[in-house]
Amino acid sequence: MKNNRKVLIVDDEAFIRVLLSQTLEELEDQGVELLLANDGEEGLRLALDEEPELIFLDVMMPKLSGYEVCEKVKAKNSGIYVILLTAKGQAVDKEQGTQSGADEYVTKPFDPDYILARAIEILGLDPID
Repeated sequence: MKNNRKVLIVDDEAFIRVLLSQTLEELEDQGVELLLANDGEEGLRLALDEEPELIFLDVMMPKLSGYEVCEKVKAKNSGIYVILLTAKGQAVDKEQGTQSGADEYVTKPFDPDYILARAIEILGLDPID
């Protein structure tokens, strides 16, 4: 069985990319490939080329915002699950996230256990003990 499960992490802060990678690295044992992008443009290109099942997407980034990336990704492949990550937790920001097609909206600082649990659930993986 060909397993092409992929999770894309898009954030312009290296610290957040590392934190998310470390949080999700246990998924690699179940055949999940982690892809990283450090701005919206690179994130969009990877999302369209690699078609990950799940994207963790920062909102505030250079070149393209998370909202713009989400909108473009969803227009091409609505089956990709997008979780926006942002320091902006206002209702208006969440509304913009919903309008861009995001499936979920998580404010920073986020709980790594929650992120891992959601990824496992969304990808339909075995729970990690």
